[in-house]
Amino acid sequence: MPFTIAISPTRTPLRSNYWLWAFMVIFFAIWVSTLLGTTDMSNWLLENTLTFLFVGFLLLSYRRYQFSDTSYLLIAVYLCLHVYGSKYTYAENPLGYWLQDVFDTSRNHYDRIVHFSFGFLLAYPMREMFLKWVGYPKGVSWVLPIEITLSVSAFYELIEWAVADIFFTAQGDAYLGTQGDVWDAQKDIFLAFSGAILATTIVSIIKRVFKVYEQ
Repeated sequence: MPFTIAISPTRTPLRSNYWLWAFMVIFFAIWVSTLLGTTDMSNWLLENTLTFLFVGFLLLSYRRYQFSDTSYLLIAVYLCLHVYGSKYTYAENPLGYWLQDVFDTSRNHYDRIVHFSFGFLLAYPMREMFLKWVGYPKGVSWVLPIEITLSVSAFYELIEWAVADIFFTAQGDAYLGTQGDVWDAQKDIFLAFSGAILATTIVSIIKRVFKVYEQ
């Protein structure tokens, strides 16, 4: 049951990728538990619309485009954090309240954790995608994940505004989870951006220190 990292392109049949099966079982178990235990079904559906699309894309494209096990692990961790947030709404998340008590903060910061994780956990899979799937130069593949994280984060904030203010006003406050912070959107974008920069920096250092060469 070898664990692969993104060094060279590989093709593994889905039935033989035991690590991916393990990630999928854990994620889907958590996903179903959030559905069964949600305190706000309308918010759960809104929060998970993009999750359905993203998971569907990963499954349908597997035969042609495959990530390394490292990337699938990072993606699974991010999705677990996201769907756990959708169970209670981000602003009412129990883990966020626990952290609020431990660190004596003024708000529930679970949404901040997930926004940071978007950049920190998905920058590596994005870089791998540009290297293995698209064949971009290594230098470009370092920069694009950071730029895309910044762009997607900003676009997501626009989606949140449209959903909350135009299409589903009844679920607006729960979906946004600003908790009275007028700069919430800007801070979320900055955290995702910072996460992507930190992730690419760490990966770059690891590759230099351990002399990992990509093909």
